[in-house]
Amino acid sequence: MLRSSKLSAFAVGALLFSGCSGSGSVPSTPIAAPGGTVTQSSTAGSLSTQAVASLGLQGGGLTDFAAGLASGLFKRSCEIVPGEAHCHAIVVARSGIGFSAQGADAETPDATQAATPAGYGPATLQAAYGTTAAAASGGAGRTVAIVDAYNAATLERDLGVYRTQYGLPPCTTANGCFSKLNQTGGTKLPRNNASWGQETSLDVDMVSANCPNCKILVLEATSPTSANLATAVNTAARLGAVAISNSYGSPESGSDGTYASSYNHPGIAVTVSSGDSGYGVQTPAAYNTVVATGGTTLHGSTETVWSGAGSGCSAYQAKPSWQHDPSCARRTVADVSYDADPNTGVAVYDSTTYQGQGGWLVFGGTSVASPAIGAIYALAGDAFGTSYPASFTYGKYPSGIYDVTSGSNGSCGGTYLCTGKPGYDAPTGLGAPRGLSAF
Repeated sequence: MLRSSKLSAFAVGALLFSGCSGSGSVPSTPIAAPGGTVTQSSTAGSLSTQAVASLGLQGGGLTDFAAGLASGLFKRSCEIVPGEAHCHAIVVARSGIGFSAQGADAETPDATQAATPAGYGPATLQAAYGTTAAAASGGAGRTVAIVDAYNAATLERDLGVYRTQYGLPPCTTANGCFSKLNQTGGTKLPRNNASWGQETSLDVDMVSANCPNCKILVLEATSPTSANLATAVNTAARLGAVAISNSYGSPESGSDGTYASSYNHPGIAVTVSSGDSGYGVQTPAAYNTVVATGGTTLHGSTETVWSGAGSGCSAYQAKPSWQHDPSCARRTVADVSYDADPNTGVAVYDSTTYQGQGGWLVFGGTSVASPAIGAIYALAGDAFGTSYPASFTYGKYPSGIYDVTSGSNGSCGGTYLCTGKPGYDAPTGLGAPRGLSAF
């Protein structure tokens, strides 16, 4: 069932640039969606002129993702290194140390708390995705695992700043909510790395935003090789996680089957971000046992395809029995989606300086989607037994899913493999959550 919400002014940590690419302001008319109607506030897109100008988004329109990367407005947290997976976190420039939450020069650099951090905060995300009531009381006792590479040295402290800022319950080692281990479950952690640290901060904050009462288990791989990351995924499953988030990938190849079994854990929601290089398939999102998470641009309570989201038809992986799209004989990426556009990004706190930025930051990328969707599966609390969570979600469609029907992430002749269409399309899969009934 669609849980509709009217988002008034996004007062809690919202960053919304009104309009969509090539269009004007966000409409205030009811939006039809599977299972019901979402009413959007006409004031939901407000952002100060100073804030828009300081972020380089003149007039409140969205900046094209490729152009934003080229201009330095958006930055990849992790370099693309051949032979390794790279994280899918995208950070907005001019936020963090030396800048206020809204991007203007700050009087007090590196303040640990801002009155209103830029970027969507938990209340806004929960309202947009119809999980507010469930998030207040659900998720207790369930563990969401985060798999990343290297050590994020200030992670637990920074997580505390984020949760305090938004009034979320403490999640610490001392109270048993938070744990950080190496790829085999030991306490000797790998070397520090600030770029992957941004990714890990994003991941734990998105679990916090979507399932505040869930426990968080962070598994830090020694390095971002396929072997090390796969080992960490298996460790997360062994340690009892109900969801395992993987916000990384690399272009698929014929050798990817070597590690497919590590992502095959029936009964556990193994979520994987689809990529941030536009149309094209990445691994491990291509594995047919995972929930591949695509990306959207979140306009209040409506969504369009984010141009950076990965998608397409796998060249190697067999099609799972629950997928029935017509133009791909093998596995199609993605399955479901969540906000990933840095224009409509999320608030994250990371005190470790990287690329001259630290403190309160704004992030996009399908790295937002993977931990968020994993947390939503954990919040729903369904026991999947020996079945796959993706199969459950496909079986429930269209209940609890918002159908994303417009936007594109590349050139594929206008087909659903790179273009938002009614029903299933590859960049956003079935669509985005509206409540928990499909999860």
